[in-house]
Amino acid sequence: MHIFYTPDLSTDLFTLNEEESRHCSKVLRLGLGDVVHLIDGKGGLYEAEISAINKKNVQLRVIHKQIEFGKRNHHLHIAIAPTKNIDRLEWFLEKATEIGIDEITPLICDRSERKIVKEERLDKVITSAVKQSLTAYHPQLNPAISFADFMKKQFTVNLLIAHCMDDARKQFINEIVPTHQSYLILIGPEGDFSPTELNSALEIGFKPVTLGTTRLRTETAGLAACFEVNYMNR
Repeated sequence: MHIFYTPDLSTDLFTLNEEESRHCSKVLRLGLGDVVHLIDGKGGLYEAEISAINKKNVQLRVIHKQIEFGKRNHHLHIAIAPTKNIDRLEWFLEKATEIGIDEITPLICDRSERKIVKEERLDKVITSAVKQSLTAYHPQLNPAISFADFMKKQFTVNLLIAHCMDDARKQFINEIVPTHQSYLILIGPEGDFSPTELNSALEIGFKPVTLGTTRLRTETAGLAACFEVNYMNR
């Protein structure tokens, strides 16, 4: 199955951009009449036929569409500190997209060793994972934000923070929140959240959670949280 990401698809006739057209005709060597699949990132899965090919563009005609394809019964937002090795964050984005996530926010913390991320590059990683896993919904990547500024936002979802400090109040995710709802989970940097950050989160209603008895890397913790939420909502 050949899949193309077409977020600006709005009519039954669509022209792939130059890069995707080249991949379609030169790399995949598809021709007139061949059928491909399109995803718009908003829940639409389309079956389309190649109707025209020229030097730089491939034109498609939609012949079948499904709305809300693979729509999930919950919403998951993970705010995660960028890892020092950016490859590890990209790995998290790829795997979380495959498992199921709706929103990601790079969170710059007191102990973050990486303060800057290239959002365009990260978004391409997500898009690639969307196509690979046949996910009709494209996770939203928010701009990087400091922990302090993120705490100033208004939240109307289940608020959770995973941290490594000793805390008798920590419980597993499924012990704290109900299913089929919206969740925001905070995942800290390699050195964990600072005590100040943890206290500020707890003060506005974040509940402390544990992801197990072992100390996890940032990207592993993010993926563990992603898996747990999807598992409890399966």
